[in-house]
Amino acid sequence: MPNETLARRYATAVFELAREAGKVGGVQHDLHTFTEALAADEDVRKFFRSPVVDRHEKETIVGQAFDKLDPIALHTILLLVRKRRENLVEEIVAQFDILEREARGAQELRVSSARELSKAELDAIVQRLSSAYHTAFDVTQNVDAELIGGVRITMGDKLADGTIAGRLDDIARLLSTN
Repeated sequence: MPNETLARRYATAVFELAREAGKVGGVQHDLHTFTEALAADEDVRKFFRSPVVDRHEKETIVGQAFDKLDPIALHTILLLVRKRRENLVEEIVAQFDILEREARGAQELRVSSARELSKAELDAIVQRLSSAYHTAFDVTQNVDAELIGGVRITMGDKLADGTIAGRLDDIARLLSTN
């Protein structure tokens, strides 16, 4: 939790800088590019997170390797290296995404089902929720065969479980209490 709070502070500062410069989308893209590079290559991740590697050497190498990134994104990463906060980069990006979504007035929406929903089915769900809650959504679709059938919708801290697996769990709980 302390890392989340600290990451939120960094993300807020970076978001404000990006917003003032009119570069929120570009900075967000470049921060994701950097974290994807870390996720894609174990050696890069080990180098970046290593406390043994000299900070100045790490700054130089990261600066040269990612010199095409937006200056706000690059200087954020270099600041994390200087302050020995490399382990926060993924959480900072996640917090930045939340701030960007809030600034657009959108909310995260996760739709889980036993099979992949068609575009029309997904659009119908999103349309009904958008009109009911008067908000835009960033939609993520998950396929989970264990749900058997139906749809589970997670919106912020709200959960609507219309899956067969969810109904079976409810019945099992009811039977175990009686």
